Amino acid sequence: MLAIACTAVLSSCSEKNGEAVGLQVKTQYGVLEGFEADSVKKFLGVPFAQAPVGELRWKAPQPVEPWEGVREAKQFGADPMQPNIFGDMAFRGSGRSEDCLYLNIWTAAKTTADALPVLIYFNGGGLMAGSGSEPRYDGTSIAKEGVIGVTANYREGVFGFFAHPDLTAASDYKGSGNYGFLDQVAAIKWVKENIAAFGGDPARITIVGESAGSFSVSLLMCSPLSKDLIAGAMLSSGAEVLPYVPSSQADADAAGAELLKKAGIASLADAMALSADSLEKLLPPRGMANVVLDGYFMKDKPDDIFEKGQQAQVPLLAGWNSLEAHPMQALQGQAPTLDNYKNAMRAQFGDMTDEIFTAYGIETDGDVMSQKGFDLVSDLFTGFPTWKVCDYHARSGQPVYRYHYMHPRPQVSAKMGDKVGALAGGVREKTAEEKAAAQQSAIAPGAVHSADIEYAMGTLDTNEYYDWQDEDYAISKLFLSYYANFCKTGNPNGDGLPQWTAITKDNIDAAPVMKIDVESREVGSAERETAYRTLERFYRSKQSAR
Repeated sequence: MLAIACTAVLSSCSEKNGEAVGLQVKTQYGVLEGFEADSVKKFLGVPFAQAPVGELRWKAPQPVEPWEGVREAKQFGADPMQPNIFGDMAFRGSGRSEDCLYLNIWTAAKTTADALPVLIYFNGGGLMAGSGSEPRYDGTSIAKEGVIGVTANYREGVFGFFAHPDLTAASDYKGSGNYGFLDQVAAIKWVKENIAAFGGDPARITIVGESAGSFSVSLLMCSPLSKDLIAGAMLSSGAEVLPYVPSSQADADAAGAELLKKAGIASLADAMALSADSLEKLLPPRGMANVVLDGYFMKDKPDDIFEKGQQAQVPLLAGWNSLEAHPMQALQGQAPTLDNYKNAMRAQFGDMTDEIFTAYGIETDGDVMSQKGFDLVSDLFTGFPTWKVCDYHARSGQPVYRYHYMHPRPQVSAKMGDKVGALAGGVREKTAEEKAAAQQSAIAPGAVHSADIEYAMGTLDTNEYYDWQDEDYAISKLFLSYYANFCKTGNPNGDGLPQWTAITKDNIDAAPVMKIDVESREVGSAERETAYRTLERFYRSKQSAR
C-alpha cells in the first residue's frame, strides 16, 4: 500500500512540475540536443520543413521527415540564398543555401510545466536578404525575461517570391509566388506543435518582425493559414496595407514569365535545372512581387480583411522610428528649402501637395529638416501603413499599443576607424563627400530604419560597431521589458515602466502613443492623426483614379 501511495504522489508531482527541460528534447520528429550558455538553453539549426531543393524548389514547404537517434542542434543552419544587398549584415549561419528552412530556440524553462510564452521573430531585409542567425535577433535576452525566443528563416528573393504560370497550374491550390510567406506559416506551425517540449505554451505565441518581417507579420495576421495560430502580434516599421497593393495571381505569373524571358531562360524546366548560384545571378530579387493573391496564403486584399475585422483578433503592439527616411533623399541634392521640398513631392502629391504639407505642419524652410520634415518621408516609407494597421485593428475591437521610437544610435566606436553607420546595423566606409563634411560625422538626428532592433531585443552587446552608453542600455531594458510583458499578457505595462495606454475605439481620434527615448512618455496624437487621415485621402483618391 505504501509503495502504491508513493507512486501516486510521484505521479502527481510529475504532472504538477512537468518533465524537466534538459539539453536533449524530444520533438514530434526526433530528439534534438542543444547546449546551455548564459543560463539559457539554445537549440540552433532546427529543421522545420524539408529542404526546398530539387523538385521542392518553388513548392510549398513540406513537413520535416523524422530522424533516428539524436540530432545535434548546436550551430545555426544555412542562411537563405541572397545577394550581398546590405553589405553590413552580420550572419552566424553555416553559409548560404537553398536548404535554409531552419529555426532557432532560446529557452530558460526548467520544466514543461513552466509553459512560457513564445516570441517568433521574422527578419527584415526587403524579402531579399537577412536571416534568423543575425546577432541582432538573438533570443538570449528575451529568454532571460521569461519568454522563449525563436527566429526562423524563410526563402527570400527569387527562391521565395517567384510566380510563374506553370508553377500555378501544377500546384494543388493553383497558386504560386508566396513561398517565403508559406515558410513562415510552417515555422509557426512547427513551434505550435513542438514548443511545449521546450517549456513553452503553444497557446501564447506572439509573432514579431521588423521592416520586411513586419510586412510579413501583417500578412500572417490576415492569412487563413496562420491567423488562428497566434496570440499576439508586433509590427516594427511596416505593413502590407495602403498604399501597398498586392499582385493578382495572373499579374504575378505574367511578371515571372517575363522575368525568365529577359534573363534568356527558355522555360521553367530550364530554370529548375539551374544551380542556386546561377539562378540568383540571372534573376535579381527586385523583380519579385511582394505578396500574391494566390487563393491560399492570401485570399483577399489585406486592406479588405482588416476593414472587415477578419484578421487575427489578438492584441497588437506596433510602431516605427523617427527617421525611417530623410528629406534629403527626396531633395536629391537640392537645398532643404520649403519650395524645393514641395517641388520634390509635387510629382507624387499633385494638387494635394499644399494640403498635405499643411497637415504635417511643414510651413517654413526650418521645418524641412525638423521632425516634421522627417515625419513626412518616414510615413511614406513605413510609418503610414503601420499607422493604418493600428487604425484598422483598434476599430475591430482589439487593444493596440502604438509607439514612436526616437532614440538615435550613439557614435560609431572609435575602434571602427573612419566609418559611419549603415542600414542593417553595421558600418560602412565614409564617402568622399562625408569625409569632407564634418557634420556628417555627427549622430543622426533620430532613430534610423532598423535602429530599434538591438534595443527591443536586448542585443546591444552583439553589435560592436557603436559606442553604447548607459542611456542606451537603460532604453534597451525598457523596450525589452515592454516586449516581454506583451508576450506574457498581451499588455506591455509592468511595474516601474512608464504607463502605456491602449488605443481603442473610444480614443482612436487622439490615439495615445508611447515615445520611446531617454525620457520615455506617452503623448496624445490628435495633430498627427489629422496628418495620417489627410495622407489616407490622398492614397484612396489615387486608387479610385485607377
